[in-house]
Amino acid sequence: MQPLDPIAFSIGPIEVRWYGVIIGIGIVLGYLLASKEAEKRGLDSDIFADLLIWALPISILTARAYYVIFQWDYYSQYPENIIKIWNGGLAIHGALIGAVVTTIVFARAKHVSFWELMDIAAPSIILAQAIGRWGNFMNQEAYGGEVSRSFLEGLFLPDWIINQMYINGAYHHPTFLYESLWNLAGFALLLFLRRVTLRRGEVFLTYIIWYSIGRFYIEGMRTDSLMLTDTLRMAQIISIVLVVSAIGLIWYRRFKGYADQRYADKE
Repeated sequence: MQPLDPIAFSIGPIEVRWYGVIIGIGIVLGYLLASKEAEKRGLDSDIFADLLIWALPISILTARAYYVIFQWDYYSQYPENIIKIWNGGLAIHGALIGAVVTTIVFARAKHVSFWELMDIAAPSIILAQAIGRWGNFMNQEAYGGEVSRSFLEGLFLPDWIINQMYINGAYHHPTFLYESLWNLAGFALLLFLRRVTLRRGEVFLTYIIWYSIGRFYIEGMRTDSLMLTDTLRMAQIISIVLVVSAIGLIWYRRFKGYADQRYADKE
């Protein structure tokens, strides 16, 4: 059986891969959602366009740098492959670091609330992640351990997904799909939370908690994890740190009165 073609289309000698197309779709949809929400909240309708100009390239660089650092044994031997992001290798935790730092600087420069910007952006981020995992599917990466075909059929998956999970002579857990579905559920949760009176910053912190819990368990099933040591998976360590930090921040901001301001969507 032949895997799906990772090349979406070609323009002369330039090959455009599904990985980039799918990630691009996720970014565009997330941007449109955030812009509409910003407008409803009375912010400048162009604020996320201005933010994206800086956050997008910086996040791509930090996502790639994060990945390369933890795969340095390989990239130190093949440095020419460092720039080949179209083959995959963008770490979401690296992207989040870049996005958060950029937003902190941007919010101060624009004299707007960092927490409000991140509350608005959180559903967009997790939606883009849910979509982006299908780029991993097209590249046949971010998969789990070996399973039988009957196991995958028992999940009621269509043949085109099952066949794409046949990699190196064996079927594998579609962990890309597990995470995509988890993120879609998180997207629905965050949209619901935005419709209730919630304290500023807590939509974003709920996103951190939700995503990190799912990532911790799903990462344990993957075969291509970035490793800190031979036994410690970096994403699981980061997920634990993020969950504890987010819960601690919610408590601290409430205790100190920094989260006293509440808001719900402006209808």
